[in-house]
Amino acid sequence: MALSTAFTKLFGVEHPIALAPMGGSAGGALAAAVSLGGGLGLLGSANGDREWLDRELPIVAERADRPWGVGFWTWAVDVGAVEYALEHNPRAVMLSFGDPSPFAERIRRAGAALIIQVTDLEEARQAVDLGADVIVAQGTEGGGHGARRGRSTLPFVPLVVDLAAPVPVLAAGGIADGRGLAAALALGAAGALIGTRFQATAEALVAPSIAKAIVEGRGQDTERNRVLDIARGSRWPAKYTARTLGHPYIDRWRDREAELAADAEAQQAYQDDVARGVVPPLPVWAGEAVDLINDLPPAAGLVGALAAQAEDALARAGRQ
Repeated sequence: MALSTAFTKLFGVEHPIALAPMGGSAGGALAAAVSLGGGLGLLGSANGDREWLDRELPIVAERADRPWGVGFWTWAVDVGAVEYALEHNPRAVMLSFGDPSPFAERIRRAGAALIIQVTDLEEARQAVDLGADVIVAQGTEGGGHGARRGRSTLPFVPLVVDLAAPVPVLAAGGIADGRGLAAALALGAAGALIGTRFQATAEALVAPSIAKAIVEGRGQDTERNRVLDIARGSRWPAKYTARTLGHPYIDRWRDREAELAADAEAQQAYQDDVARGVVPPLPVWAGEAVDLINDLPPAAGLVGALAAQAEDALARAGRQ
């Protein structure tokens, strides 16, 4: 049974799987591997840093002879970075976290598909109005940043599917194996956008310590808040919190975010602790499905394995 959906037909890919464009860690090698494996690899360009793009864009453009794309944090990127990425002819550009309207027409004129990630129904309506080719419905179980007051993936995805029809929707948040992909399809999604599972692969741009933490992590140890953004001096909008594995500063400042934001000495202490190696230089972004991750496979093979698991899960469900 082939998992053919509106998403696979739109991009001409084999499997209804897209790589979450995780800022910094979804580099050219990972995006290319996912595309070569039959999914849609999305480069995690984050704020559009030119040096990073100069290094990673050629890797995916040269290695991937199948469709690939680029993802940006809409609140942090400028038009110049988006236009520069478009010069490399990505098949798609994904916009997340902020107002996508300043970029939508430029992406469309370049001939790239416009993918917009949404975290609530207001954002979903805006994505439909802007003519998104694909909408990603992100639930709060996902690792990394998402809506402070978002919805869980299971109830949120079908709401967006109904609102956006006939625009294909990808489910995101807490999907780390083929059963999660099968569930997304059963909810009416045309596929899944997967992050944490691909963070733990051979090609991901992460330190060995982060990959090890993901493999050993447990969903019950993940938590969503703004503590680490504040401590790091990050400019992430307050609307978006981050789900990470446990961290000493979360334990120290849990439910005291406003106090931390006003304490310059505490923020400097965080930087000092990073410099001394007391705490890791980056949080370990991880979703609630991290328990399902126990190895570091090559990403290309993982794409096919996830699809095969989903096919098996759907077949078993049909026999019950």
